[in-house]
Amino acid sequence: METVNSTFQYCDQLVRDFEKVVTTPILNKSSVYYTGVDLGTAYIVLAVLDENYQPVAGAYRFASVVKDGMVVDYIGAIRIVKELKQEIEEKLGTELIYAAAALPPGTNSLDSGAIRHVVQGAGFEITNVLDEPTAANAVLKIKDGAIVDIGGGTTGTAILKDGKVIHVDDEPTGGTHFSLVISGAYKMSFEDADQYKRDFKNHRELIPVLRPVIEKVSSIISRHIHEYPVKEIYLVGGTCCLEGIEDIIAKQTNLPTYKPQNPMFVTPLGIALNCTQEIL
Repeated sequence: METVNSTFQYCDQLVRDFEKVVTTPILNKSSVYYTGVDLGTAYIVLAVLDENYQPVAGAYRFASVVKDGMVVDYIGAIRIVKELKQEIEEKLGTELIYAAAALPPGTNSLDSGAIRHVVQGAGFEITNVLDEPTAANAVLKIKDGAIVDIGGGTTGTAILKDGKVIHVDDEPTGGTHFSLVISGAYKMSFEDADQYKRDFKNHRELIPVLRPVIEKVSSIISRHIHEYPVKEIYLVGGTCCLEGIEDIIAKQTNLPTYKPQNPMFVTPLGIALNCTQEIL
């Protein structure tokens, strides 16, 4: 476990620093700002780093402009990214120019154009579009194993060997499905179920209710990794904030399964770390 703790040392510190600057941005002037734009199924997150790639500001908003990894509300996506960009610019007193974005694994040919246009439509110069697991690994710094990104709509699995992604897969099943199960079990609206799921006080009670969906996620992971010599699984994505999810996945896959302190912000920070000043 020692090695895993040291693995997450950089990640957890970066996330903690980011959480602080979301509330209180760092106003020291930087020669350049790098922005990561994460268009998630549940949240749109903007992470802003300074010239030394340290977090200085951030913002996020609940949104339903993406479904199963695909942009379904193009105008809505541009509007929210533009509003978050302006919100951060007002706080920092500067214009944000450069941004990078990311795609769920396996959707590049389908959706890279749409995501690129959303970021450009919001007023950014786009400098990089990469896959989400590669982005996450800029923060996790995993050499070998599987990074599993459980987002709002999909579960993306990436196999890493010597720090490089050698195989990626993405399948529908994520936080939306968790909320649907809660909605049915508790006879509440989808929106209320979604809120109920986000409250950490309810997690212990929800684990038995959500176990079948978590087991389905586990079977997706097992299917995608079975041909590779994966020894460890690392979880990221907002849905992984559910306390105890890693224990069920570990039991179902028979592999040690770990997650950082706040898995929701790992990918957006990784996207920002991959931002440059070279426009695509």
